[in-house]
Amino acid sequence: MTISTRGAGKAPAVLVLEDGRSFRGRAYGAVGETFGEAVFSTGMTGYQETLTDPSYHRQVVVMTAPHVGNTGVNDEDPESKRIWVSGYVVRDPARVPSNWRSRRSLDEELASQGVVGISGIDTRALTRHLRERGAMRVGIFSGNAIQDEGMLLAKVRQAPEMTGADLAAEVATKEAYVVPAVGTKKFTVAAIDLGIKGMTPHRMAERGIEVHVLPATATLDDVYAVEPDGVFFSNGPGDPSTADHPVALMKGVLERKTPLFGICFGNQILGRSLGFGTYKLKYGHRGINQPVQDRTTGKVEVTAHNHGFAVDAPLDKVSDTEFGRAEVSHVCLNDQVVEGLQLLDQPAFSVQYHPEAAAGPHDAAYLFDRFVSLMEGQRA
Repeated sequence: MTISTRGAGKAPAVLVLEDGRSFRGRAYGAVGETFGEAVFSTGMTGYQETLTDPSYHRQVVVMTAPHVGNTGVNDEDPESKRIWVSGYVVRDPARVPSNWRSRRSLDEELASQGVVGISGIDTRALTRHLRERGAMRVGIFSGNAIQDEGMLLAKVRQAPEMTGADLAAEVATKEAYVVPAVGTKKFTVAAIDLGIKGMTPHRMAERGIEVHVLPATATLDDVYAVEPDGVFFSNGPGDPSTADHPVALMKGVLERKTPLFGICFGNQILGRSLGFGTYKLKYGHRGINQPVQDRTTGKVEVTAHNHGFAVDAPLDKVSDTEFGRAEVSHVCLNDQVVEGLQLLDQPAFSVQYHPEAAAGPHDAAYLFDRFVSLMEGQRA
């Protein structure tokens, strides 16, 4: 439970990991207590997009870049209508934001939305600890929430784990909505919101696609009621092994051979739909500087990531599935984790990272064009 109050910058704060290690600093944002999975993000920019990415639901994000909040907070860059992280950890918060688009400080924004954070700790040491021990449960406590550390540790260990968490429906839209095409409408896409970022339908709209964003609970009839030329499955939080409804929905789309594109959580859903397993990474991939190779072209891209789970599919062979032959199309060059899948006998593919790249590099923007090509081919 979070207690939101003002005056956060002067209050003492402590961060407690489930393995017993703790860090003391100052409150940042709201004062109170919060719990989640401790993860680190390597991006040096784009903190607004990170905070408002629904994929970070129930996670406490540690920023590896030491200076955070320099450009303040504006009203144009959020990826959703609210901050989704359950807690925020920074080393040196900006004293005064400076940017022509800034409307308020990051500290003020965190406090106004009740997000408990901590500043002034050694985030390098914390990141190294998480790299060695793995992502784990964590609590941040500040002000009157600070108690004996043994009691705080007990609270952390009572918090739910990310493994087995079914979270997509908690962050997805409750009502369908439409993002109109920019310019001439060329295609209609049904986008399943599992935690979609605002930039994703915008990237499709730029390519003449009218995007019907549907709730995570949408049925196959709901999808085909919009007469889609293609179907998209978005990013989102939680353990993909719990996502039985999205898997069943995707299988229905694959049976109809409608062009299909998935990113992040959508990649894991495609993996499960094809009969592959998923597993939890030790500390995940989060940031905007991850190297990925597109094995279909040999090109290496710098990409934006946010995932703690991955697909367990063979890298060295084509697999036979219920829906035809499938292969790994993209791979992370840091650790050989599967970063993309594609079917060879029908128009369906996915990637584990974020081609909409908000914030981040635009090396992977071509994937939206690839989706358009699939729909053009199907129409022809």
